[in-house]
Parts: sequence; structure tokens; C-alpha cells
Amino acid sequence: MTSGSGLQAGLKNRHLSMIAIGGVIGAGLFVGSSSGIATAGPGILLSYALVGTLVVLVMRMLGEMSAANPTSGSFSAHADRALGRWAGFSIGWLYWFFWVVVLAVEATAGAKILEGWIPAVPQWGWALIVMVVLTATNLVSVGSYGEFEFWFAGIKVVAIGAFIIIGALAIFGVLPGAHTDKAGLGNLTDHGGFLPNGPGAILTGVLLVVFSFMGSEIATLAAGESEDPQRAVTKSTNSIIWRIGVFYLGSIFIVVCLLPWNDPSIKAQGSYVAALDSLGIAHAGQIMNFIVLTSVLSCLNSGLYTASRMAFSLGGRGDAPKAFARTTSRGVPMAAIIASVVFGFVAVFFNYAYPDTVFLFLVNSSGAVALFVWLVICASQLRMRRIIERESPEKLVVRMWLYPYLTWATIALIVFVLGYMLTDTKGESSGRTTVLLSLLVALAVIAVSVVKERVRGGRAAAVADTDTDKVSVG
Repeated sequence: MTSGSGLQAGLKNRHLSMIAIGGVIGAGLFVGSSSGIATAGPGILLSYALVGTLVVLVMRMLGEMSAANPTSGSFSAHADRALGRWAGFSIGWLYWFFWVVVLAVEATAGAKILEGWIPAVPQWGWALIVMVVLTATNLVSVGSYGEFEFWFAGIKVVAIGAFIIIGALAIFGVLPGAHTDKAGLGNLTDHGGFLPNGPGAILTGVLLVVFSFMGSEIATLAAGESEDPQRAVTKSTNSIIWRIGVFYLGSIFIVVCLLPWNDPSIKAQGSYVAALDSLGIAHAGQIMNFIVLTSVLSCLNSGLYTASRMAFSLGGRGDAPKAFARTTSRGVPMAAIIASVVFGFVAVFFNYAYPDTVFLFLVNSSGAVALFVWLVICASQLRMRRIIERESPEKLVVRMWLYPYLTWATIALIVFVLGYMLTDTKGESSGRTTVLLSLLVALAVIAVSVVKERVRGGRAAAVADTDTDKVSVG
């Protein structure tokens, strides 16, 4: 492998814009929203609004730090400087672990759709094909990743935009040729009220939707490979409110207005497919499957990119093998990409061989990482604001609102959500199981970082003693 001069600015502004928009539209929005609607009814809108507000605040903090210091390590590099090496090491590796597990989840989801279309190729074969193609894309150059993501995200954006427009026309009874007998704003309150299962269901809904927001931070990692990193971070941070408002709240609002929340088809077909089917739109299921497949491929593409760039950053800081920090002549961290995809393949294998044991453990133990990442971003911002103000105040082009009060309020909300998850004991993937297993893995990673720091400190002391002895002899 030839050693290049590091990552290159291969991402254009249009790439960054679509990466920022596509980052908030995960496959979880299409796939996971049906269980949230079944749990909270129309009140799921409040669950999405609550988590959306949380993400906006966290992204504002991350935007403040990343605009002042754009880097491929993003929040891990900021934590390294603000909280200590242990924090940057721990959260960086946990985030990497989260995304390599996501690779397996998304590859399997995509393979199921493709096998339904072309059953001659087995599901594991499709998973292998999808992973290989997107690995090749990432290995060519960062520009090819950006180009793929530009089109993947573009399809998602157009699809959700069309869904909102068609749905709105149907709700108001002006969509020609559609079956709109079930549609209407009355669906928000006519079937047991806006909160049919009580106010507590809002918090249960939060637990179901919080993980579909993971990916909002990808734009801050990608900014390090753009032509104007500070502008890219500022733009993506400032646009997060309307992105979440339109794509999440807007589309879910349309779903719960098109159909009664307790319509059996929502759980059987998925919320978006059921909503389109209710209008009598031909081939709605296949259209939605294509859009979900696009989201899955987008998530896979971004997941591999994100995991490899985090590994690259960790390698550059001495917290991962040095090979991870080497790049090809095209600015691609080949070793970091290959290592990430190998672990992704291993996770895919576990999904087929041991779905109810090893793979279930991997999914559960990475489940709360999103909340841990957000918590570390908050804690880092509390310290980094003072460092930036002291060293280079002119770099504070993005500022967290009502600092430090809103930062502390966000920390309190995240801790509350984690605490509430501990009260959820239903099923093998319950909130309590997810938090406890994620904490177990986090503590193991922190223990490794502490041991590593002590070994490093011992070596530094030994070198210092040797140098002192040499001076004394001299």
C-alpha cells in the first residue's frame, strides 16, 4: 500500500449537502416507525419531536466544536482534547463498534429485499454482493463515496418529499383517483384520542425511535475531506432543524393522518407501505421496498465510510494500529476500510449462524451507543467552549444556544432517557438489556484505555529516566 499525504478534500459541497440531509434519513425511519405508532398512537409525533429536539441540541454543540476544529475524528477527537485520552479512545471505538454492527443489520435487510426480487441468489449471497460493491466504492476514492451517497440520499429525499405531497393532497381530499375514505386530520383524535395509551407511551415511543436518528453526525466527520470544512459544518448544523422537521415529523404526521393508528396493516406491512396502499396506489409495496433498499444501501455506504474514518482518526492519535492512519495515493485509508468491513462480514456471519445468541448480543450491546455518544458530545462542549474562547475566539462561528444551561439540560434529558430504558424489561431486546450490555461493553473499552494510558505513561517515565541517566553520566 502506498502511503499518501493523508485524507484529501475529495467531497464537493453538493456531496456534503446530501450527506447531511441523507444522514438524518435512516432505514430505521421506514422500518421502525410502525412499532412506535402501534405503541404511542398519534402521540408518537411527540416522541419524534422530543428526540428531534435532543438531536438538534447535540448537533449544535458538535457543530460549535467541529466548525472551530474540523477533523475526521469529530466528537472523538474533541473528547480526546476536552476530557482526556481515555474519553476519545473509548467513544471512538464504541462508535466504530456501533457502525460495524449496523453494516451487518443493513446488509441483511437489503439482502431480504433483493432475494424477494431475485430468489435465485440466496440471501447470504446478496449480503456478500452488497458489502463487496460498497467496499469497492469506498476503496476507490472519497469522491466515489460522495457520488454514491449523493444519489442514494437524493432518491430518499425525493421519495419522502413526494410521499408528503401526495399524502397531504389525500388528507384534504384533493388527490385525483385515490381512495381517501380513511384519510383525514380526524385520525389524530378519533380512535381513543391523541394519546390512546396514556402519556407514558410517549417515553416508550422515545425508546423505539431514538436510534433511528443516529447518523446526523456523519456530516461533521465528512467535513474534514471537503473543500471548505468550516462552511460545510456551519451549513449542516444550521439546517438540522428543518431537516428533522420535514423528513421525520412531516412524514410521520402524514402517516398517522392517512390511516387510523390502530389499523392492522401498519404493523403487517410497515407504516409507509400501509399508508400508500390505503390510497389504492398501484405497486405501493414494491415502490416502498425500492426506497427502503436505497436507504439501506445509503446507510451501508455511510456506515463503512464513518467506521473507517473513525478508525483512521484513532490510528493517527496512536489509539489504533498505525496502519489505519496510512492512506493510498488517492487519500483513501485502505487498512481502516478493510478492517471495518472484515468485522462487518464477521457480524453478517453471526447473523446467519447465531442470530439469537451472538448476533443478538452484538445488537443489544451496541444499542445505547448513540446516547453515550451524545452524552460525551455534551460533556466535551462544556470544556471545549472555554478552551476555544481562551485560545481562538474568532473560531466560534457556530455557538451553542444559552450556554451552559441548555447543555446541562440536554445532559439531564439523555440521562433521564437512559434511566427510563432501565425500566423497560419486555423481550430479549428490552431497554434494560440494551443499556446494561452497552454499559458492559463501554466499561470494558474504558478499562482497556486506562490500562493503555498507564503502559504508555510507564514507558514515557522509563525513557525520561534513561535520558536523565545519560545526562548524569555525561
